[in-house]
Amino acid sequence: MSQTLFHLAFPVTDITQTKAYYVDGLGCIPGRENHHALILNLYGHQLVAHVTKEPLIPQKGIYPRHFGLIFTQERDWQELLERVQQQQLLFHEETKNRFVGSPLEHRTFFLEDPFYNLMEFKYYRHPEAIFGSYEHTQIGDRT
Repeated sequence: MSQTLFHLAFPVTDITQTKAYYVDGLGCIPGRENHHALILNLYGHQLVAHVTKEPLIPQKGIYPRHFGLIFTQERDWQELLERVQQQQLLFHEETKNRFVGSPLEHRTFFLEDPFYNLMEFKYYRHPEAIFGSYEHTQIGDRT
């Protein structure tokens, strides 16, 4: 099977500010752009920032909407964490360990971009928990 890429479109209000955050801050590779949209390469996946004139408002919490990446190597997760700390990007939730001591154990942090889009970046200690471990029902911080 050939590699399949993930695509996500999300709202922004300013392309220049989007580039500053996602390219300079997060390390995305910029692609095509115009005054209405910007394509970004986030670790090989396509994000498309679309300008909207609708008011953007912050979510009260991380649910129901956020997007992000799951790293398969802890050192890659750690490198991104160090980058965003150095770039002083806004953390919506600081780094934490979830479900410590269980097969679902993972490290995670949440960022909030200037347009209130929330992103989660995580690393699972046991890769089978990414899609498996069906005998467990915990998902996120909701109980």
